[in-house]
Amino acid sequence: MTNPPQDPPGKSPGPGEPPADGSAEAPGTPAKVGADASARPAAGTGNAPGAPGAPPPGAPQAGWAAPQLAPGAPRVPPPGAPQVPPPPGVNPFAQRPGYPPAQPFVYTPTKLEKAFTAWKQPSQAMPPALVAGAVITAVIGAAALGPALMDGLGVGVLIAAAAVAYLAGASTWSAGRMTRPASAKYGRFARLNRTALAFVPLAVALSATAAVRDAQWVVAPALLLAVAVGSYGTAGGRSWAEVLCGGLAVLPAGALMVPWTARGAYGAATSGRRNTWPVIRTGLIATGLIAVFGALFVGADAAFGSLAEGLVPEVSPGTVFVYGFAGAVTLMLACAGAFLGQAPPPLHILIPERAKPAGRWSWAVPIAALDLLFLVFCTIQAGIFLADDKDELLRSTGLTYAEYARQGFFQLVVVTVLVLVVVAVAKRYAPSATRADRITVRTLLGLLCVLTLVVVAVALRRLYLYEETYGWTRLRLWVHAFELWLGFVVVLVAVAGIVKGRVAWLPRAVAASGAVAMIALAGVNPDGFIAEHNVARYSDTGKIDVGYLRNLSADAVPALDRLPEPMRSCALRSIAFDLREDDAAMSTNLARERARTILESRPSSNTADCSTISTRS
Repeated sequence: MTNPPQDPPGKSPGPGEPPADGSAEAPGTPAKVGADASARPAAGTGNAPGAPGAPPPGAPQAGWAAPQLAPGAPRVPPPGAPQVPPPPGVNPFAQRPGYPPAQPFVYTPTKLEKAFTAWKQPSQAMPPALVAGAVITAVIGAAALGPALMDGLGVGVLIAAAAVAYLAGASTWSAGRMTRPASAKYGRFARLNRTALAFVPLAVALSATAAVRDAQWVVAPALLLAVAVGSYGTAGGRSWAEVLCGGLAVLPAGALMVPWTARGAYGAATSGRRNTWPVIRTGLIATGLIAVFGALFVGADAAFGSLAEGLVPEVSPGTVFVYGFAGAVTLMLACAGAFLGQAPPPLHILIPERAKPAGRWSWAVPIAALDLLFLVFCTIQAGIFLADDKDELLRSTGLTYAEYARQGFFQLVVVTVLVLVVVAVAKRYAPSATRADRITVRTLLGLLCVLTLVVVAVALRRLYLYEETYGWTRLRLWVHAFELWLGFVVVLVAVAGIVKGRVAWLPRAVAASGAVAMIALAGVNPDGFIAEHNVARYSDTGKIDVGYLRNLSADAVPALDRLPEPMRSCALRSIAFDLREDDAAMSTNLARERARTILESRPSSNTADCSTISTRS
């Protein structure tokens, strides 16, 4: 019997052929997990790398199986495994089988972004009456602010501000925001929008500073504050966030009002096509008649001609640009105010959530330590101020009393500001669950406010002594007024801590006090106040800084007029040069007119020798 042919050594079974060991497994069947060791190739057999019948390098070894993973566990490649780049056209960041899904990035908008997104356009376009009012306000602004921008700020600023305030108030009234539903507690008086009724007139009063004062370092901040106060008065709100952001709401409103105003202007122009041309024709006829007869009256009477010369500007490319710019600025402010009156921003979104109260001791111990520090400082200051020989007491510091007063003033101003921040934060996190907690809060914060008032008094006393020694300047007067206002704010905070229940009036009271303080500063006539006190100091000590006084505005002329010659002429020379030409009708300013009257009755000498006069105090 002939034996079957044997396969040559190293030959693998062909396709469809059974394995050489006679097993019944078909080719390509994976090895069984957990098979006997006898079924695996022994070391040194043909399955070793390089041996006959061994699989190619990198191929899976026969008899090996991947370990079983728990359901849902991530499939991580073994350490040291080669990184295989993905094939072309395959996204390497796509979800791979067996890996957990990537967590998507979710952007959480801030409260300010939420408030801006929730700020919707009014349901209807700008009413035709408001469109007409905006156009009239722009014309008034061009006629009133144009000369003011060319010759100097004056009564024209007040006229333009009154027109803008009227349009904003009319828009608020038409939107139904000037009144509120009746309240059982306050009755019929609760129907008025007291925020608008209080702050919009304050804005107009602040703009009146340009008509009575010439010092630009006072007029410019007053006008900026007028815009912020009017913006908050129109937007409304009670919380700190609403007060602060309401004052800035006019800026985004200037952009958001464009589509609302455009739709209203287009609707007003197309709704009554039959009435558009008669209105234009009437305006052209009235303008032509005024021009013709006005020219005849100018030639017939010199007094009327001088008046018309002040009212009608000289036409040139420069004047056209200035008047157009003034009208455009007034139009934007008027439309922004009207937009705020119709659609105030949802600033209530910015109100922070109530913070989690801190523990009684973790809150009370730092505030009590701060109170103790303030008490020690106030005790030392009382000893210095009540001492008979202050210079002897301060001799160890190497400073005179005036130098000592100047050295620490600005630090005390910063201390006052930081105390307000500390009180606000402490009040936010203070516990209030029990009566003992509330008594602790009022006692510690009330004591801190009282001691802060002592610090304010010390700071003002130091500054006053320094001013009496070295004279008054604009910076010293600014800081003096600011510290006085901070002291009043501390008093308001202390009163709010005593009052039970909600103190919704505190943010509005602080904002209103700031506006009133600015009006009071303008009423004091800062440049005139500085000149008057320096002239009085010269009478007492013979020291004066003429170089500083001649840089003051026309507000200081009445006080500087009392100086002896040649100091008077040296101090008034530059001011007289600026006032050599009369103002236009819309640039009329009370301080400049009064200064011109004084200088016309007693002109300053241009031949006075100012080189021999000391410019140092």
